Amino acid sequence: MSSQIAGVLQLTVLVAALGLAYRPLGDYMAKVYSSEKHYAPEKWIYKAIGANPAAEMRWPAYLRGVLAFSAVSVLFLYLMQRVQGSLPGSLGFSSIDPDQAFNTAASFVANTNWQSYYGEQAMGHVVQTGGLAVQNFVSAAVGMAVAVALVRGFARSRSGELGNFWADLVRGTLRILLPISVIGAIVLVACGAIQNFSGIHQVGQFMGGTQEWNGGAVASQEAIKELGTNGGGYFNANSAHPFENPNPLSNLFEIFLILLIPFALTRTFGRMVGSLKQGYAILGTMAVIWVGFVALMMWTEFAHRGPAFEIAGGAMEGKETRFGIAGSSLFAVSTTLTSTGAVNSFHSSYTGFGGGITMLGMQLGEIAPGGVGSGLYGMLIMAIIAVFIAGLMVGRTPEYLGKKIGTRQIKLAACYILITPALVLGFTAVAMALPTPGNSMTNTGAHGFSEILYAYTSGANNNGSAFAGLNADTQWFNTTIGIAMLLGRFLPMVFVLALAGSLAEQKPVPETAGTLRTDKPLYAGLLVGTILIITGLTYFPALALGPLAEGLAS
Repeated sequence: MSSQIAGVLQLTVLVAALGLAYRPLGDYMAKVYSSEKHYAPEKWIYKAIGANPAAEMRWPAYLRGVLAFSAVSVLFLYLMQRVQGSLPGSLGFSSIDPDQAFNTAASFVANTNWQSYYGEQAMGHVVQTGGLAVQNFVSAAVGMAVAVALVRGFARSRSGELGNFWADLVRGTLRILLPISVIGAIVLVACGAIQNFSGIHQVGQFMGGTQEWNGGAVASQEAIKELGTNGGGYFNANSAHPFENPNPLSNLFEIFLILLIPFALTRTFGRMVGSLKQGYAILGTMAVIWVGFVALMMWTEFAHRGPAFEIAGGAMEGKETRFGIAGSSLFAVSTTLTSTGAVNSFHSSYTGFGGGITMLGMQLGEIAPGGVGSGLYGMLIMAIIAVFIAGLMVGRTPEYLGKKIGTRQIKLAACYILITPALVLGFTAVAMALPTPGNSMTNTGAHGFSEILYAYTSGANNNGSAFAGLNADTQWFNTTIGIAMLLGRFLPMVFVLALAGSLAEQKPVPETAGTLRTDKPLYAGLLVGTILIITGLTYFPALALGPLAEGLAS
């Protein structure tokens, strides 16, 4: 069997598995977020934090809950790293330096999981499980809560109330993420991933020296790392490490976990707004972009250019032989079109165009299907932009799901889509202009520029993957990427929740013969075009200086 056919079969199996899970999981999540019942463990948590889960919140109160919880999380995780040397189970590792502790705390709370450190040489068991793994759950639950609040904004009228943040946070964690992660961890252990709390072991003599490995609760963290579209690995090699991702079966299962909730949330959306067809339209838009990127990546990486490529069967540099080009390409596209950031290969070693595809996937806003929660609300923002453009074409006031898209709504949507490009391009320009940041580049020319562009694209879009050639463990990059991660995560949420509140206050507009049908393929095509055009106009000059220049020169 050729590698290309194997790749098509992997894609087919993955799509079939996602299709089987789509309806039951999507309906279950809609039931979770619509339920008025509170289980005993949830009541204990509400009592401990002093929250009333039955109290409805308007968007400012909901936003205060998001920001307050996230700020406390950053502080808690920062302090845990700073005192690691005094904690039990630290494996002898010292406390983390202030700039790196800030970067890591911002990264995991922002659901980015950017890592400028070697996990197996820096973090002990307590920080890994009590700090990083906990944030993998709750940061994902925060994103899902914000998405559900926006959906309620479309579904409700004349109220302005978006639900209760604390109830959404707890339910998303305990009823959705935790049970699926337990099952996922068991599957990964069965595939060969490790799960223990052992210390550091010397495993042999290599080239005159010794090699040491430490154990850890890897399978359980790997499960939520992928399911919550987090991405931070126990080891520096991330999902390329055999302890985290042992074989092709575990590789395909991890990709399944990455895509599971973001795709299923479109069903949840359709169920909560009372129109499954609207959910299918969003799903179709996401699926078209994702499949298109997978096909383009495989074509680029399988293309034979020169003897080395022909002998290897494609661009195998930086890829694990146990996954091959197909498994690596499928993983790379899925992890950059979502906000996961996990990697099973080094994106810096991809072809020039292949590296550009991974960057473009993040620059789309990671909406196909995107991160848990963030992908859905990002796509709904683009849906509003597309409706507005369609309204301009026909001279009609734009409407979406029975809500008028007026001046206030389009300003909030515009602010949302401008934040991330401003952070990415601004920080990249400053880093390239200053003399010191450039010293961190391993390469010069177009590829060196791509290293820095990729780093800020990954940070501001809350992805967390790296081009693997940039030394980001410096005060400059730890600080600036940390700032980009926090602003790129929480500033968009401000506009999303403000938009949700304004929609929830509106009276529904009756559908007429002139209403744009947003549940039809024509609109889905318009939405795809809107996404690609906006991204292209925003990032094309930067991409032309980096991956496009490198690809055309090779």
